[in-house]
Amino acid sequence: MIIVDNIYKRYQSSHGPGKWVLEDVSFVIPRNVSVALIGRNGAGKSTLLRLVGGVDKPNRGTVEHRCRVSWPMGFGGGLQPSLTGRQNAKFICRIHGHEDDIPDRIAYIQDFAEIGDSFDEPVRTYSAGMKSRLQFGLSLAFDFDVYISDEVTSTGDASFKKKANAAFKDLVGRSSLIMASHGEGTLKDFCSAGIWLNKGHAHWFDNVDDALKAYKDSLKL
Repeated sequence: MIIVDNIYKRYQSSHGPGKWVLEDVSFVIPRNVSVALIGRNGAGKSTLLRLVGGVDKPNRGTVEHRCRVSWPMGFGGGLQPSLTGRQNAKFICRIHGHEDDIPDRIAYIQDFAEIGDSFDEPVRTYSAGMKSRLQFGLSLAFDFDVYISDEVTSTGDASFKKKANAAFKDLVGRSSLIMASHGEGTLKDFCSAGIWLNKGHAHWFDNVDDALKAYKDSLKL
């Protein structure tokens, strides 16, 4: 279970505090429920995923995890830019207490990311897509109850997209997803519930189709 309680989030700009990206956002994600995050560009989807994934903090409110939650797949942060992909992978394996099987996990990450010789180059030389692939492989190399995906299925070529979708299908039944994607079919394939973000507020729907309808109706206004 993930409990999001009354969170507010905004960012500082050169002119002072910016406008609220999220305001008074509260919802509870039950165990074993996969959720689609839906909204216009700039609605705060990535911000909310970073807060739920623990890589950012709200200005107010709390996010409580009663399960193991991944960092957002597709999120390029959290990597040390001066280290290579391999070195980052080793570091994260040690943080998660997997000293005994580091070679196997690194082999999996390297194979999944499909970034070739760049795996042994500094992350600062990576494109955004390469960082996303590496983060995706890193997330899947560990067991979480909930995986967070931020537009991962739009990363890379057709072959990688196919691999990403297959990985998500493999998670069904043993883990759940919180997913942001512009692909309606992808959201329907993997999610049963939905959260529609609109004007800084979050609206929970038990049925993903209802969340998609609310979003589409808002575009007509």
